[in-house]
Amino acid sequence: MIRHLLDKGKGPILAVDADSNSNLNEVLGVEVRSTIGEAREMMKKDVPTGMTKDIWFEYKVQEALTEAKGFDLIAMGRPEGPGCYCAANTLARKCLDLLTGNYRYIVIDNEAGMEHFSRLTTRDVDLLFVLSDSSRRSILTASRIRDLIHELDLRIVREVLVINRVQGELDQEILKELKRQNLELAGTIPVDEEVYRYDLEGKPTIGLPLESKAVQAAGRIFEDYIQ
Repeated sequence: MIRHLLDKGKGPILAVDADSNSNLNEVLGVEVRSTIGEAREMMKKDVPTGMTKDIWFEYKVQEALTEAKGFDLIAMGRPEGPGCYCAANTLARKCLDLLTGNYRYIVIDNEAGMEHFSRLTTRDVDLLFVLSDSSRRSILTASRIRDLIHELDLRIVREVLVINRVQGELDQEILKELKRQNLELAGTIPVDEEVYRYDLEGKPTIGLPLESKAVQAAGRIFEDYIQ
């Protein structure tokens, strides 16, 4: 998605790695110096004298921004030691509140699952892509995510499903399940050996060739849904 926006000359773009297992930077080929999770740990013990926590946090947010060609990246990271991620998620929301006014597009990569919705990390979204594989269980999970969004009354203007790593055509039973669950299918992305090869060689997948089947399929979806 970030590559699509860059290729279309749209920006400025903020990429947010909201996964506690931060690795979006590896996909984008940039290095992360610090994370919001680390800032939270430092705030417990290292706020300079004469500086409020709010001002200090704003400073650490700016420090954690990684500037790249055409986009900036910030990573949530994870809290140190045992315990809940709620405090880190609260800081992630505060961080987004500080930064959103500076960017036309904000692309958030969430961890898999439903927890980030219940913690309200993702609460104000124009377009949500829910990713699934082509199994029935994954489709049902996508349906539960949609239902949770509605139960929590989050401001998500539109949510659509993308089915990833598809081999051939979708099974008719899966198409029937999509209809039963009333899920809007934005499109499918096929299995692509080029993606696997890039990952195996440690190459940033943002650099996949235009001929890549996955890149072409994703591009068609983004053309339809991203203005």
